[in-house]
Amino acid sequence: MAALARWCVRHRLLTVLLWLTALGGVTAAAQVMGSSYSNDYDTSGSESGHAAQLLDQRFRGLGGDSDSVVWHTDRGSVRTGEVRQDISRTLATLAKLPGVASVVSPYAPDGDGRISEDGRTAYATVTFDRQADDLPKAQAQAVVDTAKAAATDTLDVDLGGDAVALTEGSTGAHSSEIVGVVVAAVVLFLAFGSLAASALPLATALVSVGTAYAGIGLLGHVMTVADFAPMLGLLIGLGVGIDYALFIVTRHRKGLKRGLTVTEAATNAVATTGRAVVFAGATVCIALLGMLVLRLGFLNGVAIAASLTVVLTVAASVTLLPSLLSFAGTRALSRRERARLATRGPEPEVPGGLAVRWSLFVERHPKLLGALAAGVMLLLALPTFSLHLGTSDQGNNPATTTTRQAYDRLADGFGPGVNGPLALVAHLDGADDRLAMDQLPDLLRTTKGVASVGPITFNGSGDTASLTVVPTSAPQSRQTSDLVERLRTDVVPRAEADTSLEVYVGGVTASYDDFAGTIVGKLPLFVGVVITLGCLLLLLAFRSVGIPLKAAVMNVAAVASSFGVVVAIFQWGWGSELLGLGGGGPIEPFLPVIMVSVLFGLSMDYQVFLVSRMYEEWLETGDNRRAVRVGLAETGRVINSAAVIMISVFLAFVLSGDRVIAMFGIALAAAVALDAFVLRTLLVPALMHLLGGANWWLPGRLDRWLPRISVEAPEHRPRATVPGQRATGHAPHEARHRVTFVKRESALTGESAVKRESDVRDTAG
Repeated sequence: MAALARWCVRHRLLTVLLWLTALGGVTAAAQVMGSSYSNDYDTSGSESGHAAQLLDQRFRGLGGDSDSVVWHTDRGSVRTGEVRQDISRTLATLAKLPGVASVVSPYAPDGDGRISEDGRTAYATVTFDRQADDLPKAQAQAVVDTAKAAATDTLDVDLGGDAVALTEGSTGAHSSEIVGVVVAAVVLFLAFGSLAASALPLATALVSVGTAYAGIGLLGHVMTVADFAPMLGLLIGLGVGIDYALFIVTRHRKGLKRGLTVTEAATNAVATTGRAVVFAGATVCIALLGMLVLRLGFLNGVAIAASLTVVLTVAASVTLLPSLLSFAGTRALSRRERARLATRGPEPEVPGGLAVRWSLFVERHPKLLGALAAGVMLLLALPTFSLHLGTSDQGNNPATTTTRQAYDRLADGFGPGVNGPLALVAHLDGADDRLAMDQLPDLLRTTKGVASVGPITFNGSGDTASLTVVPTSAPQSRQTSDLVERLRTDVVPRAEADTSLEVYVGGVTASYDDFAGTIVGKLPLFVGVVITLGCLLLLLAFRSVGIPLKAAVMNVAAVASSFGVVVAIFQWGWGSELLGLGGGGPIEPFLPVIMVSVLFGLSMDYQVFLVSRMYEEWLETGDNRRAVRVGLAETGRVINSAAVIMISVFLAFVLSGDRVIAMFGIALAAAVALDAFVLRTLLVPALMHLLGGANWWLPGRLDRWLPRISVEAPEHRPRATVPGQRATGHAPHEARHRVTFVKRESALTGESAVKRESDVRDTAG
């Protein structure tokens, strides 16, 4: 790492130009190639997948996306001649637009049931020739514009459906990015007091994240990548990118204050803290790539896209950042710090203030504070037990959107189930199958939860049939999911009895339930893989059994509590309307997997930075109380600053207006806040004080087997070649170096040994 940093400083202009060239080249390529995202939730072999496949292959046009044009009047009826004439003309125009396969009007013979009983609301079904993911936005926009033109002072016209949603977009995406960066800049300036030191982490993060953002667009051309993957990558990249750069700049500034040259300080920062950054980034990537074990194409693209962002932010932190630090020179220090350095000479940075007082407070009251922290985490985790995975549909959109207006009009006029009808598709083989299919509608009409059943439609060859079932409940309701299960396990099997008939239940709710079922079934394996890999990394880094186990428990606690916050806001609807995120509804099926990956990775970051400093002190002294006290005091301020930055960036993405991105933002912000201010600065040190030397226990045989690595090499502290860890709290090999270390640092800094021994390192709690 030191050699890499020296090369980047020596060739600082070349390093900066290489990064700018990469940013410009990838961005230009992404502009030329365009984007190719896909939200394909289909799971291989699922029943809903078979239904969609049969519709697409056997019924020309029915496999495309179906959207609704809804019109409503408060005066008179939609059956009046004027309304009927104007809307019929509009629907005829829609049928001729590019990409439209068919339009079913309520005024046509086959449009029965599309006018409400009170005559004030009606809707037409517009079916496109392809699914929404494959549909050009311009074609969907043309349909919206044409339909909206029919609105008058007495007639409201709105549209709903996946294709229509393409035209709404996320209007606040760019503002959220700007707000996040501005808040981060303010926090950095308050922390450093230097404009240059504040700008460098931002510049490093923006270059790396910008390159990754464009690269994700190119990635969509070679594999399935969800449309929210770029925003998710941006969310994660800005957070970790600014934080990683913050840690390195902080170490660089300490070196300058200690009298090192700019080159020495930058090199030393990368060689020490830079190693911790690489390790932390590796843990994030491992957690993200854990999604690959699920073998779901939809999540594979998200995992690789997010990992690409983290890799580039780490690379920029250890290459671009030292080059920029070299350009900045001593301006990385504030004017006051530069003046003090010039008049008083080099001085060590001894921790003080609130960080020290807090460290001593935790040491004095570990049981009380540990119990309080555990109680807070448990309380916030309680809503997680009511987590409902399902269809978060357009009924959860902001109230001002046309999709939400159309959804509400349909629900009011025809019942909530019309917004998410189920599609039953069957393969027929002979007269017996056709007879059984003809009897199925009567059986369905007597089924609990069914509002209406449409007529049976046969394809041209007569070997495939389909019919539509409208539930009495909304698509996102548990009752609709129960109906899907009832149809599959009870009603359909009775219809198929003694025949070769195969009926598949599909539709929006069915497809989401199948996707959620697949994920939930594989979730234990996924969580087990992520926890195991994370524990192995920590075992190698800190040569302790207790540290990885505590980290695993803490990570699970952070995930559970943050999900509790997400459930309260997005599922229960506590404040979601005030945030402009629509009403309460189910949590997206893919959210738990992605969030577990991201949260495990981010939670590990603070664990690495906090415990690595404790471990360094433990190796030197063998005193657990001192190690915990010093580690918390010396890392508390920078961890808290980093957490505030990351929380600000994540919360800013709530302004994007996208429900899924807002879920990610709030979940990540809650997890980081709890991790930094409750777990790492309260519960973890409290537990480590209570456990004493057992924190660092490692079986002798395992100690001999494990390779020796160092997460963050100490700057002036000798490292023991053979740690003598024992559960009693003694480390004889390292303790011998204590006096030598004090004298050595005294010679380097000019600080007396007496003064050095009087700081927090030797102040008993």
